[in-house]
Amino acid sequence: MAVIREQDFIQSVADGLQYISYYHPKDFIEAITAAYEREESEAAKDAMAQILINSRMCAEGKRPLCQDTGIVTVFLKIGMNIQWDTDKSVADLVNEGVRQAYNNPDNILRASILEDPAGARRNTKDNTPATIHFEVVPGDTVEITLAAKGGGSENKSKLAMLNPSDSIVDWVLKTVPTMGAGWCPPGMLGIGIGGTAEKAMLLAKESLMDPVNIQDLIEKGASNRVEELRLELYEKVNGLGIGAQGLGGLTTVLDIKIKDYPTHAASLPVAMIPNCAATRHVHFTLDGSGPAELEVPKLEDWPEIAMAGGDSARRVNLDTLTPEDVLGWKPGETLLLSGKMLTGRDAAHKRMVDMFAKGEPLPDAVDFTNKFIYYVGPVDAVRDEAVGPAGPTTATRMDKFTDAMLENTGLIGMIGKAERGPTAIEAIKKHKSVYLMAVGGAAYLVSKAIKKARIVAFEDMGMEAIHEFEVEDMPVTVAVDVTGESVHNTAPRIWQKKIGIIPVED
Repeated sequence: MAVIREQDFIQSVADGLQYISYYHPKDFIEAITAAYEREESEAAKDAMAQILINSRMCAEGKRPLCQDTGIVTVFLKIGMNIQWDTDKSVADLVNEGVRQAYNNPDNILRASILEDPAGARRNTKDNTPATIHFEVVPGDTVEITLAAKGGGSENKSKLAMLNPSDSIVDWVLKTVPTMGAGWCPPGMLGIGIGGTAEKAMLLAKESLMDPVNIQDLIEKGASNRVEELRLELYEKVNGLGIGAQGLGGLTTVLDIKIKDYPTHAASLPVAMIPNCAATRHVHFTLDGSGPAELEVPKLEDWPEIAMAGGDSARRVNLDTLTPEDVLGWKPGETLLLSGKMLTGRDAAHKRMVDMFAKGEPLPDAVDFTNKFIYYVGPVDAVRDEAVGPAGPTTATRMDKFTDAMLENTGLIGMIGKAERGPTAIEAIKKHKSVYLMAVGGAAYLVSKAIKKARIVAFEDMGMEAIHEFEVEDMPVTVAVDVTGESVHNTAPRIWQKKIGIIPVED
């Protein structure tokens, strides 16, 4: 009979979460490399290059793949014959492992979990508690699957209670475009079919823990209805032309994963959860012999890729920029930014807009005149870093604040991840500002362009405080120009038409 010791379990969870913070699964690297090699859209190809370069840098530097180091999800299969050498609950053991992982001084991970979610929304400071799913099974081992899911992709989760006669394929193809690019494609789509509403969601999340293997399935062919659905959806979702980061292209998904479960005769629950370009999960088994041993990948598993676009990119000095300078920037154009910018996310935007409403001035150190605001909540720096991984957060969450910010601050523009909605685009057009897009899933790479960083306001907000960054050659793409034209609206339609699988309405 296996005895699972307290410290072995805690250490295994902590080590596993550190491991997935900087190592992509090998199957993901192989899949995105293949997608990069066959991509025809230059913008999408450049985005995937940044993701792959970032991934290799993180593996070498043992720093997070993304500044959003995720909400921890744990799947446990506990053998009925094991014994526990502890007086703590299993949930307490998991959370202690999370606590140790996220506060590891050699690789601090961003604490994003807030308690009292409908009220004060206080940060728990250590990323606990985890979301834990238990299953008691025959045997004398504990099987553990750890995942760290970013908020940008988790927020795009969908659930539909379809009629039994409805088409699952039609629902998916109608729904995926509504998700925008905030989930940082290319990634996986996990789909759960059947059971009840909550079971379908759990099936979808569980499916994302499976390996990327759609190319094997294409080669051997489908042997059941679920495999037929995977193949059909893989072809048709990619046929939407959304592409990497929503910039248009051949690859939107690297795989479609599906799990199903018996359901009521009157029901057809279907859930869909995307996994982003910072796919993070690991699987291991404890048998009482000690903590888990996780295999360290080889650097040759990563391709050698150089950044493209440097020679053709427009270099921009942020310190001398004027509103007139941005008038000629066009959607899809690559820029390399140097100089000073300020940062701000949801909480900072809300506080500033509340201050505008009360007639209160912003703090003295916060002057947005002719500046850009970068939507980011960075990881804390370690060793000689100016700042930790600092990739963009989803820009649409700031849409409702955009007009007030542009009206009251003198901002020239914004930098974030993915598309802007109609409200923000109208404000951008009205104020003749611009929106620039940085690549989600390239946080460590972006941080290397940040030469200096300091908190200038709202320090009480932790990672959501306003920082001043001094950057050098930070790569971005013009996503919305001063006329309101958005590359996220135009590019997918162009590529959908080129691919020719999904009809395009003129």
